[in-house]
Amino acid sequence: MDYQHIANAVGDCLLSYTKDESGWKVCKKSNDIIVSWRPSTEFPGNVYKGEAVVKGSPEKVWECLKPVPNGLRVKWDNNVKKFELLEQVTENITVCRTVTPSAAMGIIAPRDFVDVILVKQYDDGTITSNATNVSHPSCPPQPGYVRGFNHPCGCICVPISGEPSKTQVFSFFQTDLGGLLPRSVVDSFFPSSMVEFYNNLSKAVKSLKDH
Repeated sequence: MDYQHIANAVGDCLLSYTKDESGWKVCKKSNDIIVSWRPSTEFPGNVYKGEAVVKGSPEKVWECLKPVPNGLRVKWDNNVKKFELLEQVTENITVCRTVTPSAAMGIIAPRDFVDVILVKQYDDGTITSNATNVSHPSCPPQPGYVRGFNHPCGCICVPISGEPSKTQVFSFFQTDLGGLLPRSVVDSFFPSSMVEFYNNLSKAVKSLKDH
């Protein structure tokens, strides 16, 4: 598999999502968090976009988000139980396995995902993580987990001009959870879990400052 090629394509795809304003419908608002959706062009489901301003510098916010084994994300993100590095492809591209706990009061069983992940930094200080599903010889589907598939998804931390201690964070989730889940469960799960994601991220960033 050409992991490098796939990863670079996802980086471009995610950037296009931030620039294309058409077709998004707001499905949840909470404080300053806005979650929107539109039909995915990648699979028969939806792509969800979250946006919020998080109090903390882009570096601090990124420290909480960055996709690394033993990173902070598994500590604060309720939807990430385990994060394993399967292969370091280049300095900025990895193949990883993410394990998620059961959710929606047990209706959604534990999942695992195998993704190629590209970390990309732009000249304006924007930092992004971009991921999509791949297969990896060392990680076939495993008993006890439903194998899910992420389509182009990730997080984008954008500096705010004149506000060094604030960061605009976009998140995109476009996930085929696999298994035979009722559509209504999936459609209610993502918007709620994304609001929770931002609330927990804000707390995690704040606790970094306090230490």
